[in-house]
Amino acid sequence: MKALRGWSIVIDGLLSGIAATVVLILMSVVGRWWLGVSPPPEALPDRFAPTLDIDTFFSLFERFGGYNGLKRFGIRSGTIGLVSVGLLIGLVYTILVGRDADNRAKTRRGMFFVAITLLVVWVGTLAILAPVLPANYRGLPPSQAVVVSSVWLLIAYLSYGLTLIGSHRFLSRSSRPADTGAEREEAAIGRRQLVVAAGSAALALPAVAIFRRLSAQTTFSYDGTTYSGPGVEPITPNDKFYTVTKNVVDPDIASSVWRLEVNGLVANPKRYAFTDLTELAAVDQETTLMCISNRIGSGLFSNAIWRGVPLRTLLQAANPGSAAMEVRLYGADGYSDTFAFEKAMDPATLVAFAMNGEPLPRIHGFPVRVIVPGLFGEKNVKWVTQIEVVDHDAKGFYEQQGWGPSFEVPTRSDLFSPRWVRAGGDDGFVEPFTAGQSVDLRGRAFAGARGVRSVEVSTDDGKNWRPATIDYPGTDLTWTFWSFSWRPSQAGDFIITSRATDGTGALQTDAVRGIVPEGATGRHRVSATVVAAD
Repeated sequence: MKALRGWSIVIDGLLSGIAATVVLILMSVVGRWWLGVSPPPEALPDRFAPTLDIDTFFSLFERFGGYNGLKRFGIRSGTIGLVSVGLLIGLVYTILVGRDADNRAKTRRGMFFVAITLLVVWVGTLAILAPVLPANYRGLPPSQAVVVSSVWLLIAYLSYGLTLIGSHRFLSRSSRPADTGAEREEAAIGRRQLVVAAGSAALALPAVAIFRRLSAQTTFSYDGTTYSGPGVEPITPNDKFYTVTKNVVDPDIASSVWRLEVNGLVANPKRYAFTDLTELAAVDQETTLMCISNRIGSGLFSNAIWRGVPLRTLLQAANPGSAAMEVRLYGADGYSDTFAFEKAMDPATLVAFAMNGEPLPRIHGFPVRVIVPGLFGEKNVKWVTQIEVVDHDAKGFYEQQGWGPSFEVPTRSDLFSPRWVRAGGDDGFVEPFTAGQSVDLRGRAFAGARGVRSVEVSTDDGKNWRPATIDYPGTDLTWTFWSFSWRPSQAGDFIITSRATDGTGALQTDAVRGIVPEGATGRHRVSATVVAAD
């Protein structure tokens, strides 16, 4: 009988812990969906990712199947940890209190345990997640997001505690001995356990429904999208623009909620609503963006016409101090990055709200992102909610891992037509060419914010060079499209390559460098097979 009673207490603890954990999960997904508060399983990976050195970061890619695999692991392990802790607290509470709900001393002891435990967990959560508490996926500025995140976490933990205590009291409620026998008492206990289990399942339904909505918006289908191949256009359509994101689910910002704060080392801190920003004098500017992880020949870069307000307009209105050294930008997703104050005051650095004549798509930073010509994409912060002027060398999300120190795009060029494929690290045209027949080679060149002066093509792996035709010159801030008509005179194997000269007259380097830590350099080399004419 004692053994049976002991197991019954354990079952009560697990059921109480399950009920409370389900409520905690429900509060977490409700907070994420409606309030934009990042729950611990999502916030913890964001908190610790910048602390990983580059080698460790990429080794985790290999271990978990790329960035998306690592994201899945982070969410999965965080959720398992949350459930495990919830069940453990419930079990310990039940062991402390036992099955005597009327024993005030035990009840007080159990409630004290829950109160202290949750207080420690809440304070610990705030301490650990402090760098990412300013995140708010609905668009609140950091100063408000920190408060909302902290309060909602407290509410979620309190909901867990009240559910734990309430469900346990329900389970441990005793019938009077005069009214019922032991068998009836055990049957009543079983019924109450069934009620708690059913109630937990019922509460799980809305949590699952919201979770599915969030799952339908995950970035796995588009993170790492490239733009390349024979059909590329000088102005990239919005739905084909390359995409890289650290998030499992990107921010879904309400423009009515969103605010942009300009503060830090300024005399007049400013806060802008979306309509405030769009009413300022805006410019249209064509600019190419490229990811620092873009390998030579790959398509993690695209070109668009952005509409926005020069960042210096907002900075001048805030009256920055003379000691200003950098600006640090914060995104709604907790991402941050920095660049020099001089770059921020460049008229070409924009706070953009439109892309190719349309409002910014959600995955590209709606409602507002920053465009920083000449610097790699990670500096072009999306969903920006704060611009802070600082007087020191601050480190951004990926910069903390060891990327940089230079984030200027080096001059590069590549071929995108005819179609080629990459196999074993080598690039080769899919179809053979025929001796005596002309083939149109097409490609693009990019030199950050320096512009492209000319492009040359070699069909013998760099021994001899001939000028290419510039089909789309672009501007100093964009890529250039080029073409070259090649008529091979004989059959054989050839290496086609290109090189660009930037607007300053500097020639693209031949030195081969990987993407770590400052972006790839070297020539794009594509092998071609030429067959004899029939």
